Amino acid sequence: MNVTDNLKQVLAELPSGVRLVAVSKFHPNEAIEEAYRAGQRIFGESKVQEMTGKYESLPKDIEWHFIGHLQTNKIKYMAPYVSMIHGIDSYKLLAEVNKQAIKAEKVIRCLLQIHIAQEETKFGFSFDECKEMLNAAEWKALANIQICGLMGMATNTDSKEQIEREFRSLNCFFHEVKKQYFANEPTFCELSMGMSHDYHLAIKEGSTLVRVGSKIFGERVY
Repeated sequence: MNVTDNLKQVLAELPSGVRLVAVSKFHPNEAIEEAYRAGQRIFGESKVQEMTGKYESLPKDIEWHFIGHLQTNKIKYMAPYVSMIHGIDSYKLLAEVNKQAIKAEKVIRCLLQIHIAQEETKFGFSFDECKEMLNAAEWKALANIQICGLMGMATNTDSKEQIEREFRSLNCFFHEVKKQYFANEPTFCELSMGMSHDYHLAIKEGSTLVRVGSKIFGERVY
């Protein structure tokens, strides 16, 4: 199986309303170019330096999504070109993205990362922390960011029931947040859930963006 066949297979499984973020981190430009020729335009990276190098050398109509854990000092490097940031896990980060977006004279779309997994190694707001930040309402003054939805990662487990439960909890929270804070914002519509091993379960629980890498590009070469 090659990248093109793998990609087509994944796309064939996605219902309408669900978009694919092809996770290209640690994969070479050649692999991205093959997926690009097959029609894929959204790619996900988790290292700012690597993503910037790829942005500079690959076609400019690629939509780059940053899906990793983000450090404030790295935002300035990707602000001019990044399309969406999936992992906003603090107000401080959101404010810095806004500051760099002003310099880049653009609006950057962001997803708030929610911690739903039973694992300490994953990042994100708890449900309460997220509501606390939204209630504080300071984010409303940030004119150069647009909060478009939520992102979460389920526990890395063989238990389908647990994964479904975690995704379902995020979907419920998404609707609660939309109703309470973004009721008149049609742009608050994205729920980024699901990776190569669990995207089918994520789609079932309401995901609009799935982040699939190894199933398309094969195992990563670090």
